[in-house]
Amino acid sequence: MVAAETAKDKALRYAFGNVLCFFILLLIGVLAFSIRIFSVIKYESVIHEFDPYFNYRVTQFLTKNGIYDFWNWFDDRTWYPLGRVIGGTVYPGLTLTAGTLWWTLNALNIPLSVETVCVFTAPIFSAFAAWATYFLTKEVKGTGAGLAAAALLAMVPSYISRSVAGSYDNEAVAIFALIFTFYLYIKTLNTGSLFYATLNAIAYFYMVCSWGGYTFIINLIPMHALLCIVTGRYSPRLYIAYCPLVVLGTLLAALVPVVGFNAVLTSEHFASFLVFIIIHVVALAYYIKGILSPKMFKVAVTLVVSVGLVVCCGVIAILVALVASSPTKGWSGRSLSLLDPTYASKYIPIIASVSEHQPPTWPSYFMDINVLAFLVPAGIVACFLPLSDASSFVVLYIVTSVYFSGVMVRLMLVLAPAACIMSGIALSEAFSVFTRSIKFQLPGLSQSHQMDAGDSVSEPSGDVIQNDIVKTDRHDEPVKERPTRRNKKKEKENVDKASKPSIKSKIENRLLVLPLETSIIALFLLVLLGAFYVVHCVWAAAEAYSAPSIVLTSHSHDGLHVFDDFREAYAWLSHNTDVDDKVASWWDYGYQTTAMANRTVIVDNNTWNNTHIATVGTAMSSPEKAAWEIFHSLDVKYVLVVFGGVVGYSSDDINKFLWMVRIGGGVFPHIKEPDYLRDGQYRIDSQATPTMLNCLMYKLSYYRFADTDGGKGFDRVRRTEIGKKNIKLTHFEEVFTTHHWMVRLYKLKPPRNRIRSKTKKSKSKSSTATNLKRSGTGKKNPWH
Repeated sequence: MVAAETAKDKALRYAFGNVLCFFILLLIGVLAFSIRIFSVIKYESVIHEFDPYFNYRVTQFLTKNGIYDFWNWFDDRTWYPLGRVIGGTVYPGLTLTAGTLWWTLNALNIPLSVETVCVFTAPIFSAFAAWATYFLTKEVKGTGAGLAAAALLAMVPSYISRSVAGSYDNEAVAIFALIFTFYLYIKTLNTGSLFYATLNAIAYFYMVCSWGGYTFIINLIPMHALLCIVTGRYSPRLYIAYCPLVVLGTLLAALVPVVGFNAVLTSEHFASFLVFIIIHVVALAYYIKGILSPKMFKVAVTLVVSVGLVVCCGVIAILVALVASSPTKGWSGRSLSLLDPTYASKYIPIIASVSEHQPPTWPSYFMDINVLAFLVPAGIVACFLPLSDASSFVVLYIVTSVYFSGVMVRLMLVLAPAACIMSGIALSEAFSVFTRSIKFQLPGLSQSHQMDAGDSVSEPSGDVIQNDIVKTDRHDEPVKERPTRRNKKKEKENVDKASKPSIKSKIENRLLVLPLETSIIALFLLVLLGAFYVVHCVWAAAEAYSAPSIVLTSHSHDGLHVFDDFREAYAWLSHNTDVDDKVASWWDYGYQTTAMANRTVIVDNNTWNNTHIATVGTAMSSPEKAAWEIFHSLDVKYVLVVFGGVVGYSSDDINKFLWMVRIGGGVFPHIKEPDYLRDGQYRIDSQATPTMLNCLMYKLSYYRFADTDGGKGFDRVRRTEIGKKNIKLTHFEEVFTTHHWMVRLYKLKPPRNRIRSKTKKSKSKSSTATNLKRSGTGKKNPWH
């Protein structure tokens, strides 16, 4: 009777725990969504940054014309006169996701605009990412750790920076796809289910559609599989988790037009194929071991290893031949810049010029992951107690993501989920130890706790326990032995041991008990640490990452100032220029010009053609006449320049000018960076070089600038007076400057009519008269 009541109480407690967990997850999803809509509340529902405007424009085309026209869309408004095939050069995951949401809402008679759907796509998928983090961490260390990790990810500033409302970029859905793919891999690894393995391949396909960072997955999972094989942790579950992913995932990835045959031809994917061969050799060895005697097994292993080495050598030789035929050894420029942080600055300045491709500073780690940086080491230690296949994967994940985040600040986004998972595990284990210590020492709770020892929230799930039990059998299924008395006796002893509470476990639990005062103080400090993390995350979401870059604000003694110069300039272009006019600017503003002004641009943020970008950089670095000739050859009618010297906007074209010189000089050798530097320093004052003072960028930025402050010409960004104040333009004319002088538009003057000199006229008249005499005709030419 007592046993029945105890079982009933456990069932009720289990059901109540599941319901409570569901509501906590629901609240975490609401938190993840609501903390990202500060940008809409404080400003307005608008697309942020630069790249999202291209994604928004593509989504508009998709919803208006359909998916078939989207795949075949040739955009003649970008990269003039080359154009761009959109369907074959874009990762379609984000666009198709937002388009599907828009079609679904309209089918349900919820008439939202495409822009509204695009603005709120990132906050919605941030909630999905938090839930995926819960399931992933639960597979590693249990429900408590999963809830903690999900709550941390919902608020982590590094992820908020890429998923606020209006941040309509690929990472908005890609981080969810990344975490969900890892979860399905771990789930397959724990269960050995082919169903989850198939879902894993489909999730990987969605990741390939969404972001070029899918190469991180297809390299991290082979690294983990190889680690399991080397450390003797191979099992049939590892085979089921890995092989379908490589086969189905590669076939599905090749269906994405932007990837295509790169899924089997580039070096980023070769590691998965090499491990695929190795795991089959190991699987064959384990299979032979189960059906042969030990003596025959040694002979077979020798044969298998010999054949395997020959096959591996052949594959490696083919891969080496393919790699050697490429000047970059089969790697893309961005991948090489990750493996060699100095590669981009040496050979590809267009990659090094992007601010998010720079290495992060130490304060940026505290800004983006805050206290998680101190909890991650504790989480790594907890993963080794005990070490399982799932926990070894997350350890490998955090190690690789820390390295890549140190190379490129953009990849702090990949570090954020790993840091949240490790911190969630650390917090769960810490709360488990401290609460158990309190239960052991509080009267009335110690007896009940002894009955429920080991039944804490942070205990690993059943799949993980089953995983560890299977590993003790060396992950293979030997041939069944005949039942003997000795074997029966051993089985009986094992059953008795399992039925009786372990004395050793009780002793271990008792040793983990801390003094009551220490446990209470530690819990208070943990709660205080969490409160500090929440305050920092809310501040980062509300102040640091909510402002859209297209609308700038500043606070001063006389209140809030709003700078809406970008939209002002694009609106002027849209209303005061012809539809077919071409606009030249630096590539940062190409997407916005095309999407908001609906005008043709020469270069944009896709940066696929380095020569075309170098041509624009050369024009900006050249004297006025030479620049006019370059732009005139490209059929350019207007030039857009961003200037922050009046209001103190530091991300203007003068600060980016040296990258224009470097990129232009990489293609056109007559542009040399030392010509623009004075004693190795970049200057715009009276000590600037003549080449700098006479280049087009300098003239277009500082034209009439001295008139703004009574002739001084003081640049608030560079903190100095300009070196050339009375600038005159001969081949360009100013047509529009925004209210705060942040965007300036110039029009190319038409070419002058060629006036013949007097000597040429006299020669032409004499030659005409001679010809008339010879021909014997005295008729006058009516056109002279």
